[in-house]
Amino acid sequence: MSANNVYKKLQAVRHEFVMANVKKTGKNKFAGYEYFELGDFIPTLHRMFDAVGLIGVVGFNTTEAKLTVYNSEVPEESIVFTSPLVFASNPKGQAIQDLGSTHTYMRRYLWLLAMEITEHDSVDSSAPSNKPEPKAEVKAEPKAEPKAEPKAEVKTEKPEDQAMFVTKMIEHALIAEDRAGLTDLWKSNQKQIDILKSGNVEQYTKLQQAFAEIKTNLGEA
Repeated sequence: MSANNVYKKLQAVRHEFVMANVKKTGKNKFAGYEYFELGDFIPTLHRMFDAVGLIGVVGFNTTEAKLTVYNSEVPEESIVFTSPLVFASNPKGQAIQDLGSTHTYMRRYLWLLAMEITEHDSVDSSAPSNKPEPKAEVKAEPKAEPKAEPKAEVKTEKPEDQAMFVTKMIEHALIAEDRAGLTDLWKSNQKQIDILKSGNVEQYTKLQQAFAEIKTNLGEA
């Protein structure tokens, strides 16, 4: 392996990228955090890769997405980054649109992985886990009521899981093409939403307000 090998070059670019202080333009206004869009960092990385003699090639198969970083001066040297392929889904969108969203998401995540770029952690930033617990205990007491046991069981879900669910729902809602698609998304997740409504009012309110705003932005059906 050459003295200026692919590992050394990649590490040099990682360091240079941190120093470049590239700005995040993606904004999740409902969950309150910023994130990197693909276009925020790809032009910068291409310039940095070209300067040191690296090239990144993204590929997909039916189960896996892959980013291979080659040493352009010694093409036999490469580093491979892989991830299971998860398809984006929009109930009212066309298959080709889902495919395009999948490619965009997976390219973004592969580059974040290769460059060790840190992003927002929706689990660590979720509400403290001690908030819903008192509600669960109160609802479990009236055992004679038919709905008491299911409600108690619902409240045992971790708040961080509920916060993650809300974040994912909002992300899918933002790519809905019309109000009908937004309604279908809500109905297809009605069971989990009902669980959220009875056990975590704060997160349910956030989800409800987000859908209301998105619905307004979509205009008349």
